[in-house]
Amino acid sequence: MKRGIFILLGLFAIVVVAYFTASKWAIRHETLTFYDSTRDRPIEVAIAVRRDKEMQANAGMLTLPVAIVNHGNTVKFTEYSFLANVLAARGYFVSSIQHDLASDAPLVTKVGELYVGRLPVYQRGVANIEFAVKQVQKIQPNADYDHLTLVGHSNGGDISMYYAKMHPENVKKIVTLDNLRVPFLTDGKFKILSFRSKDPVFKADPGVVPDDDTCEQSGITVVNTGFQHTDMSDRGPDNVKTSIQGVLDKFLETESKLAPVDTKKIVVPKPGPSALAPKPDSVAQFRFAPTP
Repeated sequence: MKRGIFILLGLFAIVVVAYFTASKWAIRHETLTFYDSTRDRPIEVAIAVRRDKEMQANAGMLTLPVAIVNHGNTVKFTEYSFLANVLAARGYFVSSIQHDLASDAPLVTKVGELYVGRLPVYQRGVANIEFAVKQVQKIQPNADYDHLTLVGHSNGGDISMYYAKMHPENVKKIVTLDNLRVPFLTDGKFKILSFRSKDPVFKADPGVVPDDDTCEQSGITVVNTGFQHTDMSDRGPDNVKTSIQGVLDKFLETESKLAPVDTKKIVVPKPGPSALAPKPDSVAQFRFAPTP
């Protein structure tokens, strides 16, 4: 009996390894550079898409959902592959956009001004998304560019939220990883998932994250974690990335309205001693409403 169990577990492990190996090779990655002549600005875009889904879309069998990934300040557009791979595995056509150039002025904080003086940065990010979408649409026309899933870390999360504020009709879902400046949209027009860090340095401005009652009414899921702000990219520890991937995959899987997170029952894992070497932890518990 025990021998049979060991054999079964061994076969299961082989299947799991084979699945993840196949998934990695099944996703096509490509980096493209476009040029926006109206702003005299190059725009780099990293594409990720499942090969089988891309072939089906090219054959007219389906329309690919579209996800836009927006990087954080000082982090490159190529440093969110752990998110892009989950989205691509779910069948999305993923475009990760490089928003900042070396020639751009550094990000500043001006207390007392709208979005602490970063409105021009968000407006530039929106222009980058609009331009990039038009360019990738020429390459892959068999995708739904009218209902975007926006994903962003830190400053990229604020760009995502600001884009949705400007173009709510073009947004289906928003996923932010510790955006700090632009308040959440609470009109319930699309689902929002937000991972929040437990970081002594990076704190959201007042009014950015809604209270529990507003989240419940608006279909917003806030996941409080023990992670540090700067760990929410490819630079972060594997346990952080794996935990975020699991929650993101569940969020993409369900189309039902998200149930609220009971913050009184959340078990927040202890953060690591530094951004580079956190202790093992996991994403806080959350609940999804059952599919009707």
